[in-house]
Amino acid sequence: MSVDPMAYEAQFFGFTPQTCMLRIYIAFQDYLFEVMQAVEQVILKKLDGTPDCAISAVQIRKCTEEFLCFMKGRFDNLFGKMEQLFLQLILRIPPNVLLPEDKSQETHSYSEEEFHLLQKEIEQLQEKYKTELCTKQALLAELEEQKIVQAKLKQTLSLFDELENVGRDHGASDFREGLVFLIQNSRKLQSIRENVEKEGKRLKIS
Repeated sequence: MSVDPMAYEAQFFGFTPQTCMLRIYIAFQDYLFEVMQAVEQVILKKLDGTPDCAISAVQIRKCTEEFLCFMKGRFDNLFGKMEQLFLQLILRIPPNVLLPEDKSQETHSYSEEEFHLLQKEIEQLQEKYKTELCTKQALLAELEEQKIVQAKLKQTLSLFDELENVGRDHGASDFREGLVFLIQNSRKLQSIRENVEKEGKRLKIS
């Protein structure tokens, strides 16, 4: 069998020419075996109808196998020549012929140097794409952080609004006055706590 991969032919046919020839070889070989078996059966039937025949079935099988080996050797020799003709003249695409999907190469052919330049440009575009992708991911992460900060700021402003409302309920006109009011009340509560703790200690001592 041929060792030439014949990739261009495989692209056109959808199978490698060597595979095609192998299947033809197997089909012929199977047919040869079937014919020899049929001939052997006919001979055995003829011998069964012949009285006092000195030829046994074992001898018939041995002769069949020898004849089969002879025929297979002749067949392999002939098939090898047929395979060469098929692969060289029938199943081979001439080097000056292009498939329809490759016709664009006639008008858009590239030299090896141009191909390398194009490949280098593709690599640069890929690197640029990766850089832009990383930048996009960084911006998305920063945007998420800004959303978190914005939510905390909104929460803080809401707290300030609540404090301002409390101050207004107690007579404070703005947030600053309300904050002063809260500080004063906090100090009063702290003073009351200290007095309660001192009174508790005094009662324990007495």
